[in-house]
Amino acid sequence: MDTYSFLRHFADSWMLLLMTLLFIGIVIFAFRPGSRRVHDDAAQSIFRNDKRPAPAEAEAARRNFKEA
Repeated sequence: MDTYSFLRHFADSWMLLLMTLLFIGIVIFAFRPGSRRVHDDAAQSIFRNDKRPAPAEAEAARRNFKEA
């Protein structure tokens, strides 16, 4: 069996199975019980400093980071 036929057979069978299981695992991980708090925190993180500005040391660190 030549290399192309072997890799084609592998991709059509085992790699397809592996990718399907990986996808199902990622979906289950995202929707697992107890993950709502983590996802809500990530979703709301961009609005954290809307009511008041960020502390001065955070702003200075951000300016230094942009300059570098």
